[in-house]
Amino acid sequence: MISLKKSTILTSLCLVLFVSCSEKLEVTELLEYQGKYPDESAEQMEIIYTENGEKSFVLYTPLLNKYYEGNEVSVAYMDCPEGIKIIAFDDNGKEQSILTADYAINQELSRRMEARDNVVLTNLNKNETIETELIIWDKNTRKIFSDKEVRYTKSDGSVSYGDGFDADESFSKYSVRNPRGEIIAEEY
Repeated sequence: MISLKKSTILTSLCLVLFVSCSEKLEVTELLEYQGKYPDESAEQMEIIYTENGEKSFVLYTPLLNKYYEGNEVSVAYMDCPEGIKIIAFDDNGKEQSILTADYAINQELSRRMEARDNVVLTNLNKNETIETELIIWDKNTRKIFSDKEVRYTKSDGSVSYGDGFDADESFSKYSVRNPRGEIIAEEY
C-alpha cells in the first residue's frame, strides 16, 4: 500500500514537471524571433505620433518587441512580428491613408521603417491602393518607397503594375515606377 502511494506521488510529480517544462518551452519559442530575444514586449499596442501637437500617425499592432543595444540605453530596433496598421492624418485631423502589413521593423539608428509581406497602402482621399511585398519609410527624407513589384488600383477600378513606387510620407503624392497595365481614357 505504501509503494502504491509512492508510485502515485512519483507519477504525479513527473507529470507536473513534464507539463510545466513543456509550457516554459512554448513561451520561450513565442518570445524568440530569428534567433534573438526581445528586451521588452507589449501586446495590443496603439502608438500615437504627433507633430507640432497634432496627431499625424497612429500605429496599431498586436505585438511590439523592443531590442536594445548592448548597454540597454537606446533601442536598436523594434519589430511587429504579428503585423501593423498605420493610419496617417492630414492637417485637419482627417484620416488620409492606411498602411497594413504582416510584419514591420523600425530601425532607430538609421531612422527607417520597413513593412513586409502583404503590404497594402491606401490613399483614402483618392480611393487608390498600392499592394506590394516591401516598403521602406525613410524618416530622414520623409519618403516612402519600394523597389519591389507593385499592383496599383485606381479609383475607377483599373489596375496597373510597376517596378516600385515613390511617395511622400502621408501617401498623398506618389508615382509608380515603369507603370504598365490597364488604362481607362476618356473619349475626346
